[in-house]
Amino acid sequence: MNTPLSAGNARVKLARKLSRRSERSERRLFLADGPKAVEGALGVTGCVTEVFATTGATGQHPDLVAAADATGVAWTLVEDRALASLSDSVTPAGVVAVCHHLDRPLAHLLDRAPTLVSICADVRDPGNAGNVVRTTDAAGGDAVVLAGSSVDPYNAKAVRASVGSLFHLPLAIEPDPAAAVRAAQGAGLVVLAADGAGEVDLFDADELLAGPTAWLFGNEAWGLPAELAELADHRVRIPLLGGAESLNLATAAAVCLYASARARR
Repeated sequence: MNTPLSAGNARVKLARKLSRRSERSERRLFLADGPKAVEGALGVTGCVTEVFATTGATGQHPDLVAAADATGVAWTLVEDRALASLSDSVTPAGVVAVCHHLDRPLAHLLDRAPTLVSICADVRDPGNAGNVVRTTDAAGGDAVVLAGSSVDPYNAKAVRASVGSLFHLPLAIEPDPAAAVRAAQGAGLVVLAADGAGEVDLFDADELLAGPTAWLFGNEAWGLPAELAELADHRVRIPLLGGAESLNLATAAAVCLYASARARR
């Protein structure tokens, strides 16, 4: 067995630079931290360039070692301290993969005739972004679009929050939220803005939800700008039946996407 690499090793140091968004964007690479993320990444042909793992994690995950070997991906042993330098987890799981970016142009996603899409406009929290990816996947959605000044989907927290869904749900990054809405409409999707002041009650929206739909979700703090919400075909509100003022973004997205899933079935 090869000697584990230290935190000062050149390859480890180069991978560690991927904790910075600018480095990820320039190199089109990111880190997938933990066995679930690494499993998902290894399931995508050509996604992983190298796996770093501690000796302990290597013994615990023979299935991942076999998957890496089967796809010709290098499995590199590193010291515990070196692995910790690649992870932002308080208790690292001992395995991290270096992966290629997965996003595709928005037009490519829409050309595949999706019927349920999530568009996130200016979503800043990585946990929310990852949760929307995960929930869209769980609800049978076809794609997620991160629009405007949304968080980097390859942020370590966003990747972890997606719990592997990042690796099998198509993703697009679109700088202009209005362009994303218009493109979805042009592809035959009815765009529904999740808006607390919407004119349509979610409980009365089954007919709308049964067809090809794109949900438009806004920023955690201020929601959707009025001009963007007005571009949607309809604005849909989630009824609040108790004393709560609102739902957080991840919860609202889950309610809306599962309402779509139920109506589609």
